[in-house]
Amino acid sequence: MKCIRLDLESEVEKYEIGKGMEDGLALWTDVVTKGFIVADRLIKIEQEDGKLVCPYIQGTRGWIFIEEGDYIITDSDGTRHVCGGNKIWNRYKKCE
Repeated sequence: MKCIRLDLESEVEKYEIGKGMEDGLALWTDVVTKGFIVADRLIKIEQEDGKLVCPYIQGTRGWIFIEEGDYIITDSDGTRHVCGGNKIWNRYKKCE
């Protein structure tokens, strides 16, 4: 069956540490030992207590960890996604 993705107006922002764009932070040790994802490119933030954490957003299928260069997309219906910097402008076009 052929389908067309619905056109939704979306807010697209490049992820920046310290801007509160993520929904939460997971301990790096949990990400690695619980096998959530291949963790090589994930952003790692050192907290004051010395622990490393990885930012994520809560997607429709669970946690989506943020990698270096990723963009956070918020659709007009409130759905949030993560898209890599190498793909973002192939999937989205800027509105004037």
